[in-house]
Amino acid sequence: MGLVYLRELNSDTKFAIWKIEETVEELLGRLQLDEREKAKLESLSKGKRTLHWLTTRVLLRYLLKTEGYIACPSDENGKPFLPDYPFEISLTHSYEYAGVLMSGNGKCGIDLEIIKDKVLRIKEKFLKPNELAFIQEHNVEQLYACWCAKEAVYKLQGNKGVSFLDDMTILPFQYRPQGVMTLLLRKESKSFAFQVYYEKFQDYMLGYVVDDISS
Repeated sequence: MGLVYLRELNSDTKFAIWKIEETVEELLGRLQLDEREKAKLESLSKGKRTLHWLTTRVLLRYLLKTEGYIACPSDENGKPFLPDYPFEISLTHSYEYAGVLMSGNGKCGIDLEIIKDKVLRIKEKFLKPNELAFIQEHNVEQLYACWCAKEAVYKLQGNKGVSFLDDMTILPFQYRPQGVMTLLLRKESKSFAFQVYYEKFQDYMLGYVVDDISS
């Protein structure tokens, strides 16, 4: 199907969501890959992982408005970056969708998750008692909004050394299908506050955060 959602957060920040209905061969036909990327592709398990990886690269070309080769390696912590462009990026995927967030003004993070009741069984693993206290009873969507928020901030700060349960705290918020919450991150004896945006997208929850819109 292709692009199903494009949103500009400001003049230098946007994200795009793609519904994957193409085959591996069709997605490959849209890309130029170097030998390192071809090796990476071969190392992936066949199926959704390959489709997700290819689709995020197609989305990068869409957002950067080029059909040419785009280098997109990952650092030692698995965080993707663009060495040849002045943008920070974050990638996400869940089932039949993949997404890319790109910012020219600050670090960023995005997470997309399909909404399932299983989150009720693991909520204590990523939310403290004081966080669970403001969750409306059995509100699966609000729980996923919290998970996506923590995952988005985890990606923003570099995919390293942070516990969802111990190092991140979400302040009380009233859940709506689209909104914003405040997340406090404690890392290396320092504290940071982020405004994390979330919205329900079909049967999924989307969370995203960008340094330049988090103040």
